[in-house]
Amino acid sequence: MIKAFLFDLDGVIVETAIFHYQAWRKMANDLGFDISEEFNEGLKGVSRMDSLDLILKHGGVELSEDQKLELAAKKNEHYLSLVSKMTPDDILPGVQDFFKQIKQTDVKIGLGSVSKNAKMILEGVGLLDDFDAIIDGTKISKGKPDPEVFLKGAAELGFSQNECIVFEDAVAGVEAGKNAGMKVVGIGKAEILTKADIVLAGFEGLELAELLRQI
Repeated sequence: MIKAFLFDLDGVIVETAIFHYQAWRKMANDLGFDISEEFNEGLKGVSRMDSLDLILKHGGVELSEDQKLELAAKKNEHYLSLVSKMTPDDILPGVQDFFKQIKQTDVKIGLGSVSKNAKMILEGVGLLDDFDAIIDGTKISKGKPDPEVFLKGAAELGFSQNECIVFEDAVAGVEAGKNAGMKVVGIGKAEILTKADIVLAGFEGLELAELLRQI
């Protein structure tokens, strides 16, 4: 019996990947190298400091821990300036209708995101009150594919792993959901999200009852 849905934020509920890319790319450019959109795909679902380490390795740049913390904070300031302008228009197609369907049932809605800015983003797009539990980067110590974020979400909602379904658009996120012992709905391309139990292009036209029958 499914009792909770745990949603990732970026690329599932809203699309902020472009803002992350713009902020990370500016940082890389300031350091003398570039990152492609393809490279940025590999950062989806990865924590801020782990993303920074991957970018610095890509650019062949070695920095002290203090320098890395300073860079991460500067990147986040740039990112925040971009996402602070988000509105309900930035919610991905079909999400609000799907949430309305969930609200008509006893299924709870939780967030499982490594983003430390999740609450600010949800408030900006008007979805903060739709969530029964929010686990974000301020409440976890391990990034995806570690299952911590989803295990904490299930615990906060009071349910076991097999009573939760995860919605994820990133490879690391899908792996985190599977590592947590949960069913995972991939949002994106089946050829990329190969470990998901089912993959959907998005939420447009999605019927909750039909999804539950499929998974």
